[in-house]
Amino acid sequence: MDRTALSLPLRAVQIAYHVPDPVHAAAECARRYGWGPFYLLEHVPLSACLYRGCETPFDHSSAYGQAGDLMVELITQHDDAPSVIREAYASDASGLHHVAHFVPDLSAALTHVISEGGSVVMDATTADGVRFAMVQMPLLGHYIELYEPSPNLKRFYGYIQKKSIDWDGAEPLRRFR
Repeated sequence: MDRTALSLPLRAVQIAYHVPDPVHAAAECARRYGWGPFYLLEHVPLSACLYRGCETPFDHSSAYGQAGDLMVELITQHDDAPSVIREAYASDASGLHHVAHFVPDLSAALTHVISEGGSVVMDATTADGVRFAMVQMPLLGHYIELYEPSPNLKRFYGYIQKKSIDWDGAEPLRRFR
């Protein structure tokens, strides 16, 4: 296979699991797998959200931690509104939801996704201006999250990773202040 022919090479930077309760899941992931510490962001503020092309609220919380070189997100939705979460999981279910990747140009990546037979399920922007998209691609069976590695996003990833270095397992869940 000629790797230079790939127009959307992906390298995972995060794996995300839907969980009913990120607080409980963070404690269990720390205890069972040594992942963490986790930082909880409740009711993640979004300035825009399109789900399957329609404007919609997306009320969710996530705990972010580290598993070696890979960030782990534990995500839950607070209601049963149609969404990229509810499309895959009931509120009491758990499982792999998405794998996140940085791309140099999000708009170009989304054009590529569509040209490869994939679909854009959600296109959203956080309150602090980070645009991200959840896409489905043939073959994989889970969502892919795509976003550009903006300075703020890279700083966030670096913070979570730095806090995991030499972490002694104490206080597995912390809240952003």
